[in-house]
Amino acid sequence: MVSVKVKEIAYDILMNPVVLLVDEDEAKALPIWIGPFEAHAIAIALQEIHLNRPLTHDLLKGICERLEAKLSMIIINDIKDGTYYAEIHMWHNNKELIFDSRPSDAIALAIRTATPIYMSKKVAACAISVQDLFNEERQGELKKILESSRPQDLKKHLH
Repeated sequence: MVSVKVKEIAYDILMNPVVLLVDEDEAKALPIWIGPFEAHAIAIALQEIHLNRPLTHDLLKGICERLEAKLSMIIINDIKDGTYYAEIHMWHNNKELIFDSRPSDAIALAIRTATPIYMSKKVAACAISVQDLFNEERQGELKKILESSRPQDLKKHLH
């Protein structure tokens, strides 16, 4: 598994939110297109904004705390037909529990609970070089991909 962190919430050319995960060296990046509400939840956590009323991920964090369940890790574990999948791993009563999750929800929860985020080797193979993201020669090609609204083609076209 590869340890990653949330670099930022970015937006593609059509203003679709993208959570950008990077490895520890910030050499490889994994862009995951997410919905606007999920982007909002992640951005609030990244900026450490505390609202008067809890968002869903804050509520889940509070429930885990009250039940004395401890999140151990988040794994972006699979990709199928351009859709990423994740797992939330936690411990409760000395038993490991694993929950299927959308990556955006798992990431929003991980940020709130300081839980490490990993990607499987299969998913890491889909990561692209950060250098490719910002290479001027690749910008035209990247722009075409983003305009096509086909983010699943990103890795295929950049290699």
